[in-house]
This record gives sequence, C-alpha cells and structure tokens, in this order.
Amino acid sequence: MALWAGAELSALNPLPTLWLVLAAAFLLTLLLQLLPSGLLPSCALFQDLIRYGKTKSSGPPRPAACRAFDVPKRYFSHFYITSVLWNGFLLWCLTQSLFLGVPFPYWLHSLLRILGAAQFQGGEPVLSAFLVLVFLWLHSFRRLLECLYISVFSNAMIHVVQYCFGMVYYILVGLTVLSQVPMDDRNGVVIHCDHRIPFGDWFEYVSSPNYLAELMIYISMAATFGFHNLTWWLVVTYVFFNQALSAFLSHKFYKGKFVSYPRHRKAFLPFLF
Repeated sequence: MALWAGAELSALNPLPTLWLVLAAAFLLTLLLQLLPSGLLPSCALFQDLIRYGKTKSSGPPRPAACRAFDVPKRYFSHFYITSVLWNGFLLWCLTQSLFLGVPFPYWLHSLLRILGAAQFQGGEPVLSAFLVLVFLWLHSFRRLLECLYISVFSNAMIHVVQYCFGMVYYILVGLTVLSQVPMDDRNGVVIHCDHRIPFGDWFEYVSSPNYLAELMIYISMAATFGFHNLTWWLVVTYVFFNQALSAFLSHKFYKGKFVSYPRHRKAFLPFLF
C-alpha cells in the first residue's frame, strides 16, 4: 500500500508528468497515422514535424514555409555530442558524490529538487542510477562514433523543432536518471542515396531493428533501476511510442517504394506491429 501511495505521489512530480505527456502525444500521433489516408490530419506543419529524413520525401507536399526551417539530418551528431558532454558531466558529479562524498553543485541540486528528485535515503538507487548513467553515456558515445565514422548521410533534412527537441531530450533524460538518486537536505562522402531492401538477422522480422534495439536498451536501463521505478518506465513508454512512430513511417516508406517488400516483415515489433 505504501509503495502504491509513493508511486501516486511520484506521478505528480514534474518529470513523470512530462514523460507521461510525451508518451501520450506520440501514442496519439501513432494512432492518427494508422487511420485511412483520407482521414489523416491535412496540416502540413503537423506532418512535417513527425517526419524526418527519407519519410519527409514520402509525405505530403511541403510548403516553402516549412522548408525554410530545415536543418541537415547529419546534425544528429550534435545530439550525441551534447549527450556525451552533459551526461558525462552528470556522471562525474554522481561519481564524485558517491565515492568521495562531494555534494552536487548547488544549481544542480536545486534543479533536481524542482524536477521532483527522490526525497528518501538509501544506497541501492544511487548505485542503480550510477550504472544507468554509465550505460547512457556509453550508448551516446557509441552513437557519436557511428555518426562520425560509420553513418553516411544524404541531403535529408529534419525540422528545426525536431533538432531542438533532440537536444533537449538528451539533457532531460540524464536529469531523469539523476533524479532517481535519493537526496538529502560521424561526417563522410555520400556514395549513393538509393535505398535497398536489407535482409538477414533482425531485418527478417522488422523493417527498423535499430528502433527496436533502442527500445531494448532503455528497457535494460529500466531493469537496472528495478521494475517498481515508475518514472523510468514512463521514459521507456515515451521511447516506445516515439520509436514505434518512426518505425511505422519507415515501414510505410519501404512498402510504398518496393513492390517486392517482404509481406511478413513488421514495422517495429516482430510478429506483432
């Protein structure tokens, strides 16, 4: 009973509420995309904000007003630079506090309090948060290396709102991890821009295994925190609907582009969706 009451109180805090709202917004957007094409919202800005990269080219015509706010998709690397620096700083602060007893900077402590950081004593959540921050930093560092040395970006674009959202996301997700701590008082040359149907491994089951892997990474972080941690499961819920939407739009793009696209292949979840 006490644990349930604590979960209810936690749900009223700013961070859980924010992640819940984001998850609900992406769920609603996904449901709208599942409607027949004649019933989809005709607002060009709405469609422009939910599509990026290749899925923009398969969407409705984009007015000049929308194209004026385009930034190159290769700017994705900025997200991971931000995450490596910011979440590396948070990890350094937590390491200092955990092993040397150095308190968080006053501004960070105050910010975490405003965001509804945990207000109880205990060592286990601190170690869990430390592990999750390590995983998050390693994940961001790996994605940065992929952007810098592996990914070959075309001239695809993203909206500046999507760019800003991505920057804020990696700042917010690190703060969400740290809020669980109990507190006391790539560039390259484009070889070609054609798309091919990939086969093998996870591609036999879903069109976008990278989105599925992203979800699994966040679920593994949730398992580290423990299945009772409502706030992080709200983060997972948001990531689920966010990645499901991107996977669905990519799946729709591939099916429209390739007549021979495998019919058994799902968008996001093997055998289900």
